[in-house]
Amino acid sequence: MKALPAGGASMSIGSWHTSTSPELRGVPNLPDCGGPETSLYSVFRYKCSRRLRLGVRLISAKQKRKGYCEMKKIFVGAIGALAIGMSAPASAADLAARPYTKAPPAPVVAVYDWTGFYIGANGGWANSHNCWDFLTAGGAIVADACSDRSGGVIGGQVGYRWQSAGWVFGLEAQGNWADLNRTRVSLINPAFSTRVKTDGIGLFTGQIGYAWNAALLYVKGGAAVTGNTFSILDTATGTTLASADSTRWGATVGVGFEYGFTPNWSVGVEYDHLFMGHNNNSFSVVNPIVAGAINRVDQDIDMVTLRLNYRFGWGGVGAPVAARY
Repeated sequence: MKALPAGGASMSIGSWHTSTSPELRGVPNLPDCGGPETSLYSVFRYKCSRRLRLGVRLISAKQKRKGYCEMKKIFVGAIGALAIGMSAPASAADLAARPYTKAPPAPVVAVYDWTGFYIGANGGWANSHNCWDFLTAGGAIVADACSDRSGGVIGGQVGYRWQSAGWVFGLEAQGNWADLNRTRVSLINPAFSTRVKTDGIGLFTGQIGYAWNAALLYVKGGAAVTGNTFSILDTATGTTLASADSTRWGATVGVGFEYGFTPNWSVGVEYDHLFMGHNNNSFSVVNPIVAGAINRVDQDIDMVTLRLNYRFGWGGVGAPVAARY
């Protein structure tokens, strides 16, 4: 049997080897297959196979490390994708979980209410157009002349209005002191003059209008009454020779605009036309212009006034009401 390399020893052939050589340290005992060559070949083959197995293990370790890194990358990417996917439902859940906030209440719009009793004052200007004729005993009309007289008016009114949606209905009584006085020389006999004086005007009317909140536009119509004095004067001296008082009834129509600047106070402007027609009047003495004749006077009046009203609200709200939309 050939000697083994220095530093190592083995048991004799025919038994199991227990190697002490550094190259064979850790190699398990190998059985002898019948000769020294076989025994050495077995040792050599074992060493080669062991180194091969070590190399394979190194390669396998590297591959495992590479695979671990790749798996780690895949795992991290999957975790990130899962986190992103879960964030959207979470955000939606957060939105759904927000506390409920009640919507602000609808705005309250103040609507002016025209319903109620009211009282007020007015003042302005009026013009009276008069034509004075004489009616003889035989029925003949002797025309004299026409004249206009204008002056101021001041007075008051009281009434009641009620409102339905935008429509406003009302009743009103109005009275005014007037100073409408005009004297003219008679065309029939210039030695005499005629004078018509209107000192009072009254209106009793119904109203219908439409309101845009605190603004009211209306029309009116009804009865009118005037207090008049008709006189015949001496032109030279101005002395009254004959006179007659007359209360005349007629009709009136008008239009007005009113604005409520506070819940109860309103201001407005109004125009009225009075159709007073004609009226026959007898003097207490003989007519000095046309003997035995009675006077016949036609009269129309135009009046423009500014008005101030206070509404009590009796029978109505008396203040703006709140309309909710």
